[in-house]
Amino acid sequence: MTSTKLLRSAFAVTLLASVTACGASSAPAVPAGTSAGSGSGETHRSANPEPVAAVMPDVVGGNAGRAQEQMSSEIDMIFEDASGRDRPVDDPAEWKICNSKPDPNQQITHFPVVFGVVRVSESCEDTVPE
Repeated sequence: MTSTKLLRSAFAVTLLASVTACGASSAPAVPAGTSAGSGSGETHRSANPEPVAAVMPDVVGGNAGRAQEQMSSEIDMIFEDASGRDRPVDDPAEWKICNSKPDPNQQITHFPVVFGVVRVSESCEDTVPE
């Protein structure tokens, strides 16, 4: 065998090995105990979910509906009437945020994230102190 043929063979083997290695790493990793098949599309969640490693955005003064849309769907959040009148918050888009737990720019370490809200036409200055 000539040195040119030997180099071509070595090059082909090296190229094939690198293409195969790259192709293998592009598949998504599947945690143990889960299926990578198409299945039923159900999401399995732990009975005790871990807090999201995130910082609470500063949404105070903003529309509660927009904040709900912008925050991750993985975050469990509730809206409470901050006026002290215990009104249900059926449509967050009709409410504005006066405060949040955790406070803005603080690490989210527990659930649910709580937003104190008042109707858009009301003032946050009229809220009941925490």
